[in-house]
Amino acid sequence: MAREHIGFARGTCRSPASARHVTIGAMNERITDRVVTIGGGSGTFAMLSELRKVADHLWAVVAMTDSGGSSRRLMDEFGQPLPLGDLRQALVALSPSSRLWREVFSYRFPAGPNGAVGGHALGNLILHALQDRRGGDLLAALADAEQMLSAAGRVVPVTLDQATLCAVLDDGSVVRGEAAIDCPDGRPVRPIERVYLEPPARATPQACEALRAADKVLIGPGDLYTSLVPCLLVEGVADALRDCRGEVVYICNVMTKHGETDGYAAPDFVRVIQSYLGRRVDTVVVNDAPPAAPVADRYARQGARPVDAEVERLRSLGAAIVAGPFVCVESLVRHDARRVLRALWPRLALASDAG
Repeated sequence: MAREHIGFARGTCRSPASARHVTIGAMNERITDRVVTIGGGSGTFAMLSELRKVADHLWAVVAMTDSGGSSRRLMDEFGQPLPLGDLRQALVALSPSSRLWREVFSYRFPAGPNGAVGGHALGNLILHALQDRRGGDLLAALADAEQMLSAAGRVVPVTLDQATLCAVLDDGSVVRGEAAIDCPDGRPVRPIERVYLEPPARATPQACEALRAADKVLIGPGDLYTSLVPCLLVEGVADALRDCRGEVVYICNVMTKHGETDGYAAPDFVRVIQSYLGRRVDTVVVNDAPPAAPVADRYARQGARPVDAEVERLRSLGAAIVAGPFVCVESLVRHDARRVLRALWPRLALASDAG
């Protein structure tokens, strides 16, 4: 493929410094491809928030192994069998409705004296109510929520089976639960050898159908072992991606995560994704402009560091490489989703430049 090591002009983000005074135009061109995202959390939220503005056919296949926060409490307090937090975030990202509706779904109750609803996300409670109203049918509840929010795409849980994410560390010990893997406080931090689901989970037919029919699949961005690989572990997902004739894209993280990917460079992320996928990805999007030193230092105090692109080693893994300054610094270091989309669909850049 001709994309290897393509560079892109810097844009609106405040990092790197040379990018601060150049603007990115509005994307007026439409994407007619069938686009499917895989993952969960803030990375998927950012991509979906931009995709909904330009994509005519959009599906979000969402991870279902979240075991912390409001999702955990709903599971414990109401016997809710499946986590709702990542589904809620995807719905909000896809909603072009009024800002009020989006803020209502995102609202989190402050801690109160009795603790009844303190810390709960209102959107999780609404989804729970919709599911209860539908006799426990989560897919029907999601369809109702999509209608409420005028969602610009479909939100599809990767599985409806209950499963616990487990990580085997390099000393043979096992960490159980997404929250325990995600936040290593109170346990030794050792390299992760592999992860698995206990018990195994089956993919929803809707997720498999979306993946097989996709023109472009975007894996990530997101936490490697707690957002992305858990989706690939679900029985049927890797098969569907191997059957997919569209382009499978991996959007590599811009920062490592303490307790998950300490010391990883971009080729290490890609190697793990491909090992669980059972095939090469077609394209890797990798950031080659690390954040400014003060920001990097702040993250370093939390054990996180910029992911080195290592383009030469990355090239040996067989995927086309789309490299550029894809990092954006606001309150957190994250991907500039608009710049990523312009890299993957160059006509969006041409249309905005022409405008």
